[in-house]
Amino acid sequence: MGTSPLVTMLTDFGVVDPFVGVMKGIIHGIHPVARVIDLTHEISPHDVRAGAFMLLTAYRYFPHGTVHLAVVDPGVGTGRRAVVVVTTHYLFVGPDNGILTWAANDDGMRFSVSITNDEYILSQPSTTFHGRDIFAPAAAHLCRGVEPEKLGERIDNPLVLDFPEPQYHGVSRIVGSIIHIDRFGNLVTNVRLTDDEKSRIVTVTLKDVSIPGISATYRDVQGKKPLALVGSSGFVEIACNKSNAADILGTRRDDEVIFHLED
Repeated sequence: MGTSPLVTMLTDFGVVDPFVGVMKGIIHGIHPVARVIDLTHEISPHDVRAGAFMLLTAYRYFPHGTVHLAVVDPGVGTGRRAVVVVTTHYLFVGPDNGILTWAANDDGMRFSVSITNDEYILSQPSTTFHGRDIFAPAAAHLCRGVEPEKLGERIDNPLVLDFPEPQYHGVSRIVGSIIHIDRFGNLVTNVRLTDDEKSRIVTVTLKDVSIPGISATYRDVQGKKPLALVGSSGFVEIACNKSNAADILGTRRDDEVIFHLED
């Protein structure tokens, strides 16, 4: 796998404080020609699952060799490891709390390295800002071509965040769940449909609401009626045209969604 001058950043730091800017300064100080692209810094604080989902839906749209840096790190300063995960086409850097694993497994995880070599860490790292002191330097060095194994020892047990897989009941029912709610209030499920399954959907049930079939666009249903459609990430979403489906339906993450198919 070749390297790319690209580093993406995903955090829960927001943009009010200078945390993100400082991390970019560290990266450019180590590798001045690196290009840093912000995926998002608006992950809800400490929400590792939301960070993992955002990374899963975004990573593949970058050139092979891109370094994906993700920091949602409620365990900062504890014994949790800092890791590099090498996949078929990318390198992922972040805390060993599962945030990297949905994307890494999707691309094909090859091996992981615990970042322990002081040569690639800022001196006297703090216990509260490993994004600056450990993860940003690691991403910069990887971006400039340093081999991952130079950053530390290989590990064979990175923490894996379990993906909530949908359950298939024969050929007529799929039981999924809400895995993410985006800023528009769209309810993203954990269900991906084949073309055959999509054509056989009769209804999608969420709580006491029954939605007929799969729509093509958000405007297929008028007013605040809910609809189901395949979103840009490939997962089925429940949405309301120009309205917030989460608020209208009173739905939260992990709520059950049932897909009823013709036999």
